[in-house]
Amino acid sequence: MLSAIKEKVDSILTNHKYEKKELITIIQEIQKEYNYLPEDALTYMADCLDISHSKIYGVATFYENFSLEAKGKNIIKICDGTACHVRKSVPILNAIYKELGLSDKKKTTDDLLFTVETVSCLGACGLAPVITINDHVHPKMTPESTIELLKAMKREEE
Repeated sequence: MLSAIKEKVDSILTNHKYEKKELITIIQEIQKEYNYLPEDALTYMADCLDISHSKIYGVATFYENFSLEAKGKNIIKICDGTACHVRKSVPILNAIYKELGLSDKKKTTDDLLFTVETVSCLGACGLAPVITINDHVHPKMTPESTIELLKAMKREEE
């Protein structure tokens, strides 16, 4: 295991006094740190808390907000709920996939800059079609406006 992961997990565990009842909060903080749940971090945490690896894995896979796969720096969520779907969210998703070289099987860019997720509802139906990028709402999107937004973000990263 990388000593940097061990050091960070130790810090998180210390903040929670190694309390097993803080398990979900600890996992949330690990995910916040790495943008996903590295296997090494979960294994080390399980050993430190004397909790079985299978229990940790069960918690990490039960909750939809936890991810065992590396995610990009920028999380793009595209709504495919009824309001967004009828207002053409699918062409937006397809434009994002094409622009970033992604698909329904490959959700994260190789440079770990973007991850694309479809969600059932973002709770902004009156603004449909909607995407969020890092929880910032972008209303009434089109494939063209979405591509321009992505290009601007890429330029900022250069």
